Amino acid sequence: MRRIRKLLLVFAMIMLVLPSLFVSAAAGDDGSEEDTTQKGEVSSKDEVVYGKLSAAGERQELYVVNTLDIEKEGEVVDYGSYASLKNLTNLSPLEQQDGAVTFNAPEGKFYYQGNMDDQSLPWDVSITYLLDGKEIAPEELAGRDGHVEIKIATSANEKVDQVFFENYLLQISLSLNLDNNRNIEAPEGTLANAGKNKQVTFTVMPEKEEELVVEADVSDFELDGIDITAVPSSMPIESPDIDEMTGEMDTLTDAIAEVNGGVADLEDGVAQLNDGAEDLRGGSKEFKDGISTLDRSSGELVNGSKSLKQALEEMSASLANSSEDIDLGDLKQLEDGLYQMADGINQASKGLVTLKNNYANAYSSLDKAMAAIPDYQISEEEFKQLYKSGADPGVLDKLKETYTAARTAKGTYSAVQEGFDAVSGTLEQVSGSLADMADNLEEMANKLSSSRKNMDSADSFAQLQDGISELASQYASFHSGLVEYTDGVNQLSSSYGEMHNGITGLAEGVGETANGVSDLHDGTNELEDATSNLPEEMKDEVNEMMDEYDKSDFNPVSFVSKKNEKINSVQFVLKTESIKQEEQKETEEPVEEDKGFWARLKNLFK
Repeated sequence: MRRIRKLLLVFAMIMLVLPSLFVSAAAGDDGSEEDTTQKGEVSSKDEVVYGKLSAAGERQELYVVNTLDIEKEGEVVDYGSYASLKNLTNLSPLEQQDGAVTFNAPEGKFYYQGNMDDQSLPWDVSITYLLDGKEIAPEELAGRDGHVEIKIATSANEKVDQVFFENYLLQISLSLNLDNNRNIEAPEGTLANAGKNKQVTFTVMPEKEEELVVEADVSDFELDGIDITAVPSSMPIESPDIDEMTGEMDTLTDAIAEVNGGVADLEDGVAQLNDGAEDLRGGSKEFKDGISTLDRSSGELVNGSKSLKQALEEMSASLANSSEDIDLGDLKQLEDGLYQMADGINQASKGLVTLKNNYANAYSSLDKAMAAIPDYQISEEEFKQLYKSGADPGVLDKLKETYTAARTAKGTYSAVQEGFDAVSGTLEQVSGSLADMADNLEEMANKLSSSRKNMDSADSFAQLQDGISELASQYASFHSGLVEYTDGVNQLSSSYGEMHNGITGLAEGVGETANGVSDLHDGTNELEDATSNLPEEMKDEVNEMMDEYDKSDFNPVSFVSKKNEKINSVQFVLKTESIKQEEQKETEEPVEEDKGFWARLKNLFK
């Protein structure tokens, strides 16, 4: 009876299935008559590339989730070389042949996964770990204590189309538990708190190869893995407003041009100062040599004057006693000596006049050169602005040193100008005094000559006595004045040596200053040339940088095959293995169930 029931049940099921089979066959016959399969249409495609990396950054697994927006249902062909396929939308089969994936898809979103064995990523990722400064394998780092450094290096993979490296930015992030990690540092990264964790994020711009470092003091080290995402850098970047900055640059270039003009004036002034200082040094040397010669001859002059004085005194004494001892030859010799001394003093006086004129010319040149140095002052604040401008610090140091030297020279000159003015007056006074002395000596010689020629009468002898006596008296005063004069010449010669050394030092300093200012002017000229177009160059540089990072005109391409079209987006989502301590599993003893009587009886027959 039971067997009959089973047969009736099978027969009923066959009767239910047969009509649908006939309908399917009929439909198949109709389709064969049309001899066509409807072709689907795709409006866009998205690819998300998922990858699993080792803790050291080596590729382990790679698969792509393809999302196609089916605009019209039917048979669709997509391209890619996959090791295996999985339909994530429905149960319809996916067929792959010669890099083409064919399937029937309904209208709407269609998802399928393709696993890839040999495909490389566009980036080479290398991750190294250091414990207390020594490299360590990641699997040996789990549970360790110490100072840990994680170095993540990214570079272009030359084996893969460079379009991804050139247009995609990488975002690399990892999370560190604050209970186990302290003193976390990431110089190139961004740190953010996320509950009990510290999130560390790095960004690598397109076309850039980086080595990123995270370090921390750790205890019982563990790491949940490093996340790496790559997306197109297609977001448009708005150009910054640099008008204010370029306006400041315009002000700076104007200031540099003004400084260059001032340095040019300074160079002209210092050149004139240098010429004047050289003339002054030459005139001062002549004066020094002349006064030294005069000083050296002063001793002979004083000795000769002393001899004349003694001769006059002896002659006056002899004439006062009698006329028998008078030798007219001695009078003639005395007369000649007076004329010679007067001539020598006249020559000295004329030499001082020439010396005074030369000194006056040199002093005039120096005065004009000093007056040509500009009176304006450059403040410390203005110097600071110049240093901030990016100009060559060495050139600016020379500018400051030369400016200070020129201001010091002008200040020193103002302080000693009164002494320079006094030299001409002193020379004129000394020259006049010498001329007066020479005139007095000539007058004495003339009187002596007249007296000597009139020696024929007694009256003439008396006049000679009076003349010699008066001459001896006057010459004593003259000799005293001559001694004072020679003492003054000696003092002037001694003191002027120091003054001449100062003038020589000034001339040498001004010469060095002139050379420095010339170099400085070359530098400020170069600085002005380099900065005159600085605002425009800055704009061009900013625009160039904007163009470099603005990838808004980038058109996505397929990662899996160049044959794929209508690509909307391609993204990469990668993650490294975690570094964890192995958990020890506890083995539990199996608990024997309490079996009833019938169960135990049944087991006997098994």
